[in-house]
Amino acid sequence: MSRLKRACWYVVLFAIPYGGVLWVALYNRVEPALFGIPFFYWFQFVWIIVTAIITAAAYLSKV
Repeated sequence: MSRLKRACWYVVLFAIPYGGVLWVALYNRVEPALFGIPFFYWFQFVWIIVTAIITAAAYLSKV
């Protein structure tokens, strides 16, 4: 795969968490709670972890 095509895939991968966090209607609720933490908070925290994994993958691929 050429370097440009590989870079385009990472742009798409970075757009996924960006869109997921910007779509507030998706997570603007309290239930289901996880260990007493409302959905609103733990959903955003999961996106932080997912974004870190995507960033690490992009960095390790040396795009």
